[in-house]
Amino acid sequence: MSSAYLPLWGWRYAFFDYKAGGELTAENFVGLKWFTILFQNESTRSDILRVLENTLAMSGLGILTSWVPLAFAVLLTQVDSRRFRRFVQNFTTIPNFLGWVIIYAIALAIFSTDGFINNFATNIMGVASNTNYLMSGSHIWLKMLLWGMWKGVGWSAIIYISSIAGIDPGLYEAAEIDGAGRFQKIWNVTVPQLMPTFFVLLLMSIANVLSNGMDQYLVFSNAVNAKSIEVLDLYVYNLGIGNGQIPMSTAIGMFKSVVSVILLFGANAVSKRLRGESII
Repeated sequence: MSSAYLPLWGWRYAFFDYKAGGELTAENFVGLKWFTILFQNESTRSDILRVLENTLAMSGLGILTSWVPLAFAVLLTQVDSRRFRRFVQNFTTIPNFLGWVIIYAIALAIFSTDGFINNFATNIMGVASNTNYLMSGSHIWLKMLLWGMWKGVGWSAIIYISSIAGIDPGLYEAAEIDGAGRFQKIWNVTVPQLMPTFFVLLLMSIANVLSNGMDQYLVFSNAVNAKSIEVLDLYVYNLGIGNGQIPMSTAIGMFKSVVSVILLFGANAVSKRLRGESII
């Protein structure tokens, strides 16, 4: 628990004119200066709006496809062969344990100028090709979504697979007695039983809509797609570590945390009103 709250002590840098290696003293205390710049400086405001657009777009795509792990888990549990089911589950879970640097190395081996696709097109298909697909900035949001899904869908499906294993078999037996087929049992028994778990995870996703991490976007970033791939967490990193503007990056981090808490309570209130259940 302390590891979650102890970093909040670093928020004090947002109220000082701090330089790396310096000290926090009364002389460099500036109060709300950096928050004022954050909202009133036109250049900073323009960067924030661009970064928020990228962040909300990629998080929004993630929320819109949050049903994919549920569907994958349901389909996987319908496979009769236990050996094949275990193979697919293990194969789709392994990418979760690979760092984004390794994932980028795999992408480089496939999509770079000397990658598999270009070599296959040149040597097998007889079509000269030397396109570096990773340098392209087109459809970058969709590309990041697909890489994220490939990495995380197997791991995200585990919680649904566990929930499916805990469903009362009597419900399926009753549905079968009523004449329900396989699809009808999935739709009328399995899916409704998974909805509470799905909505809890959905609420957490909404609360974290501004916190979609930076590792993935950092390794895939290049000169062509830099402006389209820079999310809020990566912007804070570039601002604080890259440019040395620690107070400003801290202020943005504080603003993001406050908004995330507001979104969490807002989503929880909506859930309580619509479903009669809350997670807080």
